[in-house]
Amino acid sequence: METLKEVPVLQPGYTYTSLTEQISAIPLTPVKKTPRGWWLGFTLGFIVVMVLLYSITVLFIYGVGIWGINIPVGWGFAIINFVWWIGIGHAGTLISAILLLFRQTWRTSINRFAEAMTLFAVANAGLFPILHLGRPWLFFYLVPYPNTQGLWPQFRSPLDWDFFAISTYATVSFLFWFMGLVPDLASLRDRATNKAARLFYGLLALGWRGSAKHWQHYQSVYLLMAALATPLVISVHSIVSVDFAYGVIPGWHSTIFPPYFVAGAIYSGFAMVLTLMIPLRKAYHLENFITMRHIENMAKVMLAVGLIVAYGYIIENFSGWYSGDTYERFNTVDRYIGAYAPLYWGLIVCNVIVPQLIWFKKIRTNPLILFFIAILVNIGMWLERFIIIVQSLSKDFLPSSWHLYAPTIWDIATLAGTIGLFLTLIFLFIRVMPAISIFEVRELVHHSAKPGAENSTASDVTAH
Repeated sequence: METLKEVPVLQPGYTYTSLTEQISAIPLTPVKKTPRGWWLGFTLGFIVVMVLLYSITVLFIYGVGIWGINIPVGWGFAIINFVWWIGIGHAGTLISAILLLFRQTWRTSINRFAEAMTLFAVANAGLFPILHLGRPWLFFYLVPYPNTQGLWPQFRSPLDWDFFAISTYATVSFLFWFMGLVPDLASLRDRATNKAARLFYGLLALGWRGSAKHWQHYQSVYLLMAALATPLVISVHSIVSVDFAYGVIPGWHSTIFPPYFVAGAIYSGFAMVLTLMIPLRKAYHLENFITMRHIENMAKVMLAVGLIVAYGYIIENFSGWYSGDTYERFNTVDRYIGAYAPLYWGLIVCNVIVPQLIWFKKIRTNPLILFFIAILVNIGMWLERFIIIVQSLSKDFLPSSWHLYAPTIWDIATLAGTIGLFLTLIFLFIRVMPAISIFEVRELVHHSAKPGAENSTASDVTAH
């Protein structure tokens, strides 16, 4: 485990005041001085959100028949996207909670952004089960509340477990994210020159004054929240995997699914953090805070988890052959040479072959190459969910019931719309909230400074 002095936080010459000013300047910039790049990205994202709203409107009018689902492929893009977005949301909790418990200080500059990404990804994921219901206005039947019709959830169904797991995960993630923001919101409140901004940040800061009592309570509760959030990383996607593992469909009925899904979720989550963090770092000149060490560590974690995912692919194929079950063997071979074979080999290239480049330090320290590798991993993880769901359902036990699945324009529009919603929320977060934790970076500089130094600068921080 690395020590505090081993982490290059800032370049020489930065003081507490200067680092706070640089980070807080992004959300406190007047609207008229907002960079054109931000307006362009936000506008494009907002346009795609309008596509999502239009697609949902058409869905509510005509029903799920506008999608490409059929019999036997009753689960299509909606559930694929649900599992994909839930997976992306795992990296934020892992970076914030688990690395905090293990005292990994390199998480400091990226945890805030990753936590926000978690919330937005989970919000997107929560849309799809509701839209997939067919009668989305009846989703409240999933909630165990007393009603005159005597309707109660089927607690033995993992689909119902999803509701409780995801709602709990979203609640804890939001509380953990908001708690981390409170000291920084107070800093923005004190630095804001606009009266409306002072009122806005002042209300959200909840009266924070930075007293010793405040910090004592804050540190205790923050650590407790991290301990509560850690098991959720494992449990949420394990429960999602049980949706499939409880079924008798060939390719699903496997005990490896829970750890296999969790590893895949962390894999796609870290890939998404890199995909968003690298452009953000460049656009806002945050190289002093998000250093090459942060990027390299993220790449190392992604490589390690990617190897676990590759091992899962090997075991999945081995189990299909070793089981001796005719249907399992057929399912395995069909992935190699069947109708969806190009997608299967595409995911192998994206998730297994291309990430092996990260073994080389020149690749790990090249943000541009890492950016494209991360995009390929995100595409590959989406293809993995497509193969697991669609390929397994399209050819089950009876050849007479086989039916291939093809998405319609509405499937594609809904997926694109949620990506637009995700990016729109990310742009709003960057513009309104501090994307980097001010107080944690300052604390790291303080503990890394020379003993007895007052108003210590980052030049006192010892890097590798």
